[in-house]
Amino acid sequence: MIKIELEGKRHIMEKQHLHIVEAVEAGSIAEELEITAGDVLLEINGNKIEDIFDYQYHIQDEYIEVLIRKPSGEEWLLEIDKDYDEDLGICFENGLMDDYRSCHNKCIFCFIDQMPKGMRETLYFKDDDSRLSFLQGNYVTLTNMSDDDISRIIKYNLSPINVSFQTTNPELRCQMLNNRFAGEALEKAWRLAKAGITMNGQIVLCKGVNDKEELERSIRDLSRYLPNLESVSVVPVGLSKYRDGLYPLEPFTKEDAKAVLATIHKWQDRLYPEYGLHFIHASDEWYILAQEELPEEARYDGYLQLENGVGMIRLLLDEFAQALAEAKEDRQRIAAMGEHSCSIATGKLAYPFVKQMADALMTEFETVTIHIYPIRNDFFGELITVSGLLTGQDLKAQLMGQDLGERLLLPQNVLKSGESVFLDDMTVKELEKALQVPVDIVKSSGKDFIDAILYSNN
Repeated sequence: MIKIELEGKRHIMEKQHLHIVEAVEAGSIAEELEITAGDVLLEINGNKIEDIFDYQYHIQDEYIEVLIRKPSGEEWLLEIDKDYDEDLGICFENGLMDDYRSCHNKCIFCFIDQMPKGMRETLYFKDDDSRLSFLQGNYVTLTNMSDDDISRIIKYNLSPINVSFQTTNPELRCQMLNNRFAGEALEKAWRLAKAGITMNGQIVLCKGVNDKEELERSIRDLSRYLPNLESVSVVPVGLSKYRDGLYPLEPFTKEDAKAVLATIHKWQDRLYPEYGLHFIHASDEWYILAQEELPEEARYDGYLQLENGVGMIRLLLDEFAQALAEAKEDRQRIAAMGEHSCSIATGKLAYPFVKQMADALMTEFETVTIHIYPIRNDFFGELITVSGLLTGQDLKAQLMGQDLGERLLLPQNVLKSGESVFLDDMTVKELEKALQVPVDIVKSSGKDFIDAILYSNN
């Protein structure tokens, strides 16, 4: 690698389009070349960088030239020999390296429209950015993408792209998204599929709108995108209590859930022999509402849709069973730790399964006491049962005066990513102070569940 210093050359750029280095990974190429926080990326191989798509594409080669501007104004041209596809180890202040694209649809099922006023501003931002789909797995409607955007995805071979379909009926899609161009956007998905771009899909099911015959149509149409469209999840619409003036939607019943599952299982059985993929998947809520057993692990095709709650509980239970078997081999050490107690708070959806695991632990290890509390979502309404939408104030109100043991355990999805704050801006420290008990945040795996209960006091 060669570092060449250039004097006098200046680039005039608008501040919002500066690609400013926020941090450099230890041991990376960037650290070796003395790239530091505050430096500005100007070009790669003589090409201006518009966003993360350009950046990821241009750093792939084994030899690249990177132009950096230091805070002093001095510019360095860095000649880099590296492995193909090896990352430089640079983290930028703006992860997209460009402005975020917001959603201009007025979807009848949008949860952001169902939130009360007065929450932090970032919670009201509706993203519809294909770059976030590639980087973070967000789902996009494709209505915010131009033909040039599609061409760039194909050119850079960016996969996977996650698409929120809702329906393949063009007229119905326009109605559901309240966007007259929403039907045309389906052609973009077909273009991506024909170009070999890997996709995953999502259908937010609304009772009396895109279910029954419309769901059959959507599955049939989307199955033609196989194998490049690897999976499609079907999730029930989330309904908060703040729906005044919004499209009238009803919650699904047990009988509705059974019908949805019957449709999905029929198509899985039809498609799997040909493609080796079950393709269409029901989120865990459908099985719980229908009071049917969760499918076995093999039915989830490698858990392609975990972020949509598809197979999350099955994976947790299987991981727990394996970790429990390992913990039994450590019975002496656990017994030597003496008696200890803790409590777990979770959403009503997961409560039966969390209780099942806690009971199994207490049966195997008599020195452990676990108190389980299902938290009713008073903030958003009782129809919201997932733990990821629990607030600090609901936890505080319903846990005050309860036996919480020595520690309170909470799943990590109750917090804003990377921060110790709940949706309602209450912090973990504030909750600890109110409940007078330490609060531990537990990762989502079955092993983490067991470790947090059995070994945290060790």
